[in-house]
Parts: sequence; C-alpha cells; structure tokens
Amino acid sequence: MASVPVVPALAKGTPVVGQLAPDFQLTLMDGSKVRLADLKGQVVVLNFWATWCVPCRTELPLLDSYYAAMRQHGLKVFAITTEDSLPPYKLKALFAAMRIPAARGIKGPYAPMEGVPTNFVIDRAGRLRYAKAAAFDLDDLNSVLVPLLQEKAPPATPPAVAMAGK
Repeated sequence: MASVPVVPALAKGTPVVGQLAPDFQLTLMDGSKVRLADLKGQVVVLNFWATWCVPCRTELPLLDSYYAAMRQHGLKVFAITTEDSLPPYKLKALFAAMRIPAARGIKGPYAPMEGVPTNFVIDRAGRLRYAKAAAFDLDDLNSVLVPLLQEKAPPATPPAVAMAGK
C-alpha cells in the first residue's frame, strides 16, 4: 500500500484519518453495546461487510484468523453487517463460528464509503489511522496493523477526583 487514504471531512463528526476518531456505539448480535471509550488502549478495526459481497467472503475469514492470532496484542475487530445483507437470524451459524464479535448495527458517523468491504482502523490513542473501501489481504493487514500494535498504549488518565485533591 502506497499511502493511507484520507476521508474528507463532510460533516461534523465525520471520521478523518489522522484526527481523533468520532465516538460510536455498536450493537452486537447478543444485544450488548460497545462504545469507542470501552476500547481505549486497543487497536480497533471496524469492518463493514455484506453477504452478497464476493471480496467480503474472502476478507472476513482472513480478518477472523488475524484477530485470533493478534488479539492478545491488543487488536479488536468488529464485523458490522450492512442493512442490505441477510437478516441477522439467518447469519447465526456464521457468527457462531467466528471469533470476531459481530455487530448488527452501529450508531455514529461510520458507514461503508464507496461500497463494501469498508474498513476503519483506530489506534490505541483513539486516532483514526486508516479508512478505505477495499478488502484487506494479509500484506495490507500486516502493513497497517502491525505498526499500530507495536505502539504503546497511552497512559491511563487519572480520575478527576484524584487530581482535584493534589
């Protein structure tokens, strides 16, 4: 990959590569919720995919295997099913076989860009470092994610109460 594509800032909160990632809330298949703040200190991949998308069918198993190998290093990957895909109940067997947490929806300014698959990568400090409508291959995953996984997590912010007493 030659360069990291930049998402133009079209509206307030639109994800822009190099800037702090806007917040989001995922609704996972089991109904639980995950926000960006819950993932602080981890490298996060938001993968938008669809069942009808041929490149997605190749990318999703690769992402799942990559996640299994790298999650102990602070990687978190979420597979977000697009609305024009099959209904979630028809995907139960697939989701049960995957290690990647599957999401049935997202609230926030993230969506497929020019099609699926679309991937957003957020670093440990909460900055958007990658956004592109294209399938990852192994070389892409390594060139984008390995440097981010090698970065140290930012120090934990001390609680305001502890700081006020000093």
